[in-house]
Amino acid sequence: MSASFQAHADATAQIRQAVENHLRAMLEQQAERQGWQGMQLRYETSLPGSAHNHPPCGNSLRVRATGDAPSAMERQQLEIRCADTPGWSLSATAQAHVFLPAVHAAAIIDRGQTIRDSDLKLERINIAKARRGFYNRLSEVVGLAAKRRVRAGQTITPALLEQAMAVKRGEPVKIVASNDGIEASTSGEALGDGQPGEVIRVRNTRSGKVIDAKVLEAGVVSSTF
Repeated sequence: MSASFQAHADATAQIRQAVENHLRAMLEQQAERQGWQGMQLRYETSLPGSAHNHPPCGNSLRVRATGDAPSAMERQQLEIRCADTPGWSLSATAQAHVFLPAVHAAAIIDRGQTIRDSDLKLERINIAKARRGFYNRLSEVVGLAAKRRVRAGQTITPALLEQAMAVKRGEPVKIVASNDGIEASTSGEALGDGQPGEVIRVRNTRSGKVIDAKVLEAGVVSSTF
């Protein structure tokens, strides 16, 4: 290999490394803002044919965006400049592909099911293709409920989830009643689903009486007497 060929190959490698460093810095800032964990990157860089004519730069290459791509994950138009004397500059395009662990269903999740840790798994995806969104942590999903049936292996997206009901129809509940500082509780059965703050019908299992009660939290409703 000639010294000239090696020098130009080294310059091309230097340019590609500078572009990758630029993209990585942009995406690490985005990862920090959004709390991404476990990010892996892959790069695609397109250099003009003239890149092979430039000698290696003795200074650090300067890279700046010249396009208006709003996201670091979109294709970037870049200017690479060498501040040597004499210096040189060229234009290039590049794109970073971001791979993150994303929450998937480990098995079928039925509609209305409250999701547990064991229902989930993490699999790495290219998030640029996750147009419907994704979750990076199991903790973001555990405790929510499925709006519809989720198939095994499916990526969990926000549209698939809703807040789990604090009280579900047919389940036992604790009825808490208070009056003039006196508090009492008894057992009951929910006759409807409810979130905290909602009023549902509840049957007192001791008396058989059906009352309106406000949902306080999971498995607890309140009434006054």
